[in-house]
Amino acid sequence: MCRFLVLALTLATVNLIHSTALGTDDAVLKPRVPADQMDQAKAWKNPLKPTQEALEKGKQLFQGKAFCVTCHGRDGKGLGGDIEPGTLKGPLPRNFTDTEWQAARTDGELFWILKNGSKGTAMAPFIPLILNEEEAWQVLLYVRSFGQSSNTPVK
Repeated sequence: MCRFLVLALTLATVNLIHSTALGTDDAVLKPRVPADQMDQAKAWKNPLKPTQEALEKGKQLFQGKAFCVTCHGRDGKGLGGDIEPGTLKGPLPRNFTDTEWQAARTDGELFWILKNGSKGTAMAPFIPLILNEEEAWQVLLYVRSFGQSSNTPVK
């Protein structure tokens, strides 16, 4: 009986650690695009190929003009390590290195968020106020580079 209790507690602890530290929180996987606009958003495809030049432009925009780095960090983890406590309302910025999140979101959904912001978070609309559409697609190419198997974005 004691072994069973120890095993049960161990499994529960491992599951808790996986779901909070290693895995993706269920709330993160929920779509940010309203249901009535999801089909349209999913139909949008990135017209740019992930060439070295396009990825480099995306990186420059991410770290500069679009100031994505401010909330998502240079490493793309968005865990708030560089964010002053209490400065953001709502959930922390997305962790772009999370392959489960990367697989759950289409490029069109991410583009929709850049156009419309993300209700309930600090993510504001960026198109056309900050970025034009081509620049937004370049940023998204770079964001996708965080989710590659090596989790290493363009250097």
